[in-house]
Amino acid sequence: MTPLTSTHSAALVRVSGLVLEEQTGLTLADLCRACAAQGDVIIALVDEGVLTPIGQAPAYWRFTGVHMHRAKVALRLQHDLGINLAGAALALHLMDEMEALRAQLRKMATE
Repeated sequence: MTPLTSTHSAALVRVSGLVLEEQTGLTLADLCRACAAQGDVIIALVDEGVLTPIGQAPAYWRFTGVHMHRAKVALRLQHDLGINLAGAALALHLMDEMEALRAQLRKMATE
């Protein structure tokens, strides 16, 4: 079985108040280039649960624009604030929770 090539189907997704294009089919190499990160760093983000790519092994993983955003935020937290990987994962989880609560509030306000 050979790795899939990059494909670019698009959908819009709201992440942390931003509307991002969810581009599917980014390979590990594509994500590394987009985030200016080494493969082992992205693999560590997957191992920590920050990213959940589609595919069984790194050669077959596929990422989206949302994954790219999450990776960039995690890397920025590590670089700028000196937060370790587990701390970055926790911060991203809390940001996701805040966004979900904001969405609930917006929904309640329109009902």
